[in-house]
Amino acid sequence: MKKQLAREFIDFSYRGKSVYHVVKSIEELCVEKGFQNLELTNKWDIIPGGKYYVKRNDSTIIAFSVGEGERFFKITTNHTDTPGFKIKPSPVSISEKNYLRLNTEVYGGPILNTWMDRPLSIAGRIMVRGKNILEPKSITVDIDKPLLVIPNLAIHQNRDVNEGVKLSRQKDMLPLAALINEKINNENFVLDILSKEYEIEKDDILDMELFLYEYTKGMLTGVNEEFISCGKIDNLASTYAGVASILECADHRGINIVACFDNEEVGSRTKQGADSNLLLNIMERIILSLDKGEREEFFRAMYKSFMVSVDGAHAVHPAKGEKTDITNRPMLNKGVAVKISAAQSYTTDAFSGAVVKNIFESNRLPYQYFVNHSDERGGSTLGPVSAGHIDINSADLGLPMLAMHSIREMCGVNDLYTLKEFLKGFYSL
Repeated sequence: MKKQLAREFIDFSYRGKSVYHVVKSIEELCVEKGFQNLELTNKWDIIPGGKYYVKRNDSTIIAFSVGEGERFFKITTNHTDTPGFKIKPSPVSISEKNYLRLNTEVYGGPILNTWMDRPLSIAGRIMVRGKNILEPKSITVDIDKPLLVIPNLAIHQNRDVNEGVKLSRQKDMLPLAALINEKINNENFVLDILSKEYEIEKDDILDMELFLYEYTKGMLTGVNEEFISCGKIDNLASTYAGVASILECADHRGINIVACFDNEEVGSRTKQGADSNLLLNIMERIILSLDKGEREEFFRAMYKSFMVSVDGAHAVHPAKGEKTDITNRPMLNKGVAVKISAAQSYTTDAFSGAVVKNIFESNRLPYQYFVNHSDERGGSTLGPVSAGHIDINSADLGLPMLAMHSIREMCGVNDLYTLKEFLKGFYSL
């Protein structure tokens, strides 16, 4: 059962070749379980027992199910985006008169050298002409071929490479796509590929948002296949666990929400990010639709609610244990990490910590604590960002990981299962 869940996640991660593919996959899972799409521009008619989802920008999706009885929210937040490379407009760059490379910019904080010498491809979305100028049509695209490589410099030409090398994002990290020849239209190289692949006239393609992705699929590793080696574990593993949990939770009290936000890796300050009023507005609209315009009921429901922000957490590294806190040392396959920060980088406090601890223990699930080493500056999560808009009790959890922000990350099979079971227990309350 645990390995089956891990394999399902690996498939989900591989289908999620861009943030738009991630949301498309989540939407397909929701529709399969009877969830209905709600348009933000339409009036909502929500009923007890109903199951719904809302999309924003094709890169954020929020699904919810309405239980019977008392009005309150059980929310989990996670994110659909991952660090990587976005292709710039007019991307063709010619070097040494013969090499065609694509001009990219870094998205988020990837470990740059892990992207080198690997087969890469291109996925994202293109915008084509629609009936309304203000509403161009979005098409999710994936070249699905090992199209690109970012080559390393040979050790013979860089004798100090194993001493550490500073990579230029602009010079060193541009992927090699082709050798120049008379058959290649340099100016429209990417446009030509997309036009041919999707049988769309080039003049109808108005704009595009394209990203690089690792072409090789993830896998189970370890002597007993106890580890997941895969791209985008941060944060698609938590996203998949949250979506799978809410889809499996048929009977429950209150209103269950899984919010899968875009742009966490670049600060969340977008219309589709957690640092917007999107989730707050959706929560209010749910209550207004259920209770026929009683806004007071929304505030009452909100302050009876609880939120869990689910992201990654750093497991103890086998060669760099000194980077981890001296007493709180999460290990792979030893349980989900409850994340705590005096600087409020995570939202867990004594109250919310007690709540999640009770859920873990009542479901007989292992858990650990993650606190940053006091000499190391840690990252943040969606928890504090969301709490800035929705002032409810909240806790931060993390899936223990190695190599966070590498093109290929690692987590434990048991921990992914534990996370899903915790979230299922939370939604079942």
